[in-house]
Amino acid sequence: MQQPPSRRKLRAADALVRDRRGATIAEFALVLMPFLALLLGSLDVGYQVYLKALTNGALERAARRATVGNQTRQQVINLIGDEIRTILPVQQRSDPNAVQVTPLSYFNFSAVGKGERITGDTVPLGTYNAGDCYEDRNNNGRYDATGGGGSDLGSADDIVYYSVVVTVPRLSPFLKALGLGDTTTVRAQTLIRNQPYGDQQVRIRCS
Repeated sequence: MQQPPSRRKLRAADALVRDRRGATIAEFALVLMPFLALLLGSLDVGYQVYLKALTNGALERAARRATVGNQTRQQVINLIGDEIRTILPVQQRSDPNAVQVTPLSYFNFSAVGKGERITGDTVPLGTYNAGDCYEDRNNNGRYDATGGGGSDLGSADDIVYYSVVVTVPRLSPFLKALGLGDTTTVRAQTLIRNQPYGDQQVRIRCS
């Protein structure tokens, strides 16, 4: 006996609902994007950790070579930059913005990050103002509230704080599409004491 058309349609619809063929493909498509984001994100973080470790090592090697004196500030910046560029991808080694080096000199470790010591204080006391005398530790002819940053690297036994910023293209284009930016940046710092190649100088200036 032939079934009514309405019942045949119901049976066909029921069979379609119960049919699980191709479900795996749909489920895989749902989890693929989050999985790729997690995987590529992990690779990108791992690459940053790897690059930071290499940058720290290159900075330490170059900074120790710079402690012997007889080099200008720019020569030391070039020395550190050239050392770090050897670990960068080939395409970025000639990029002048890929490596930024900033050396700051201090009289001793306790002075790092602090202002130059005021030796002749006038009112108002406790802050630098016109008429005060101070230790010009970096020999740049002006009072520096954060210590270093002068035109040289200090003198014998002075402390030099090296800060390096390395910027390279992000590892995966997929992460760029997620709004994480086109580049990845790592930072490294080290403190090195200049070798005792002479007497440590204390320069007193009065404004």
